[in-house]
Amino acid sequence: MGIYLSTPKTEKFSEDGENDCLRYGLSSMQGWRATMEDAHAAYTDLDESTSFFGVYDGHGGKVVAKFCAKFLHQQLFKSETYLTGDIGASLQKAFLRMDEMMRGQRGWRELSILGDKINKFTGMIEGLIWSPRSSDGNCHVDDWAFEEGPHSDFAGPTSGSTACVAVIRNNQLVVANAGDSRCVISRKGQAYNLSRDHKPDLEIEKERILKAGGFIHVGRVNGSLNLARAIGDMEFKQNKFLSAEKQIVTANPDINTVELCDEDEFVVLACDGIWDCMSSQQLVDFVHEQLHSETKLSAVCERVLDRCLAPSTASGEGCDNMTMIVVQFKRPAQSSVPAEESSSN
Repeated sequence: MGIYLSTPKTEKFSEDGENDCLRYGLSSMQGWRATMEDAHAAYTDLDESTSFFGVYDGHGGKVVAKFCAKFLHQQLFKSETYLTGDIGASLQKAFLRMDEMMRGQRGWRELSILGDKINKFTGMIEGLIWSPRSSDGNCHVDDWAFEEGPHSDFAGPTSGSTACVAVIRNNQLVVANAGDSRCVISRKGQAYNLSRDHKPDLEIEKERILKAGGFIHVGRVNGSLNLARAIGDMEFKQNKFLSAEKQIVTANPDINTVELCDEDEFVVLACDGIWDCMSSQQLVDFVHEQLHSETKLSAVCERVLDRCLAPSTASGEGCDNMTMIVVQFKRPAQSSVPAEESSSN
């Protein structure tokens, strides 16, 4: 549930951008929640032919979402598969790499910076307040060298985050998802889900959870986490005899590759604060309706957030943090291969 404010914080962080092939708008809002735990990343030109968009919905704290927003897209460049054009394999490695990078002294230090953690002994803030645009998308990072220090044995954060990412290169769209944030494409006005919400009761998730020694109670993993996949949440990833993909909770993403066609209009990525209030088709219809009178995509996102915001905290729906990105294609693509997922009502 989380702690709610007496009045919602409706100030929004909004942004627009474009290149020759697409334009995007995004907006995020804290809403009724006591803290803002969503983060995002949007880079029209990750490299000369690639765009990257991601939404990250944190739980138990903000730091894992912010860590992903800062580092996940940078990890694509580290993979040999990225250079050979296999974006899906590169995304999978980047998702799993997040958990590895958050361990040890270096991981602890980076998380402390992003969380503006107060040092108990000196009273100093370790690091600066983080901004989602604080670094360029294609800046080079070091090789995450091992660091000695008092937190060398740090097992990683107990908090976590969803991650839903869309990478667009030429006419190819690759979506990677872990958790219940969602990516939807509008094709001739029809909504198609390009990701699946990873809830513990899904058969494939339940099977892995039980095999790894976990259990599901009232729809929650081990009675606490209402997600079956997430980055972070290291307490659910402690079985040394299992690979990262087979842990009770895994960061391993589903990958969906779509060849864009002339009928594809836009893609939406959003956290569950939106999807709890609107179905995929309802959101696509709403965006289409707004585009008749509004050209600024961030303004369209802001209207969605305002529509989803609950008038009170009585029901719980419409009370979560909200983040949404709309990516609109400028030019018709050439291929006509259909989206893999079926229509979502």
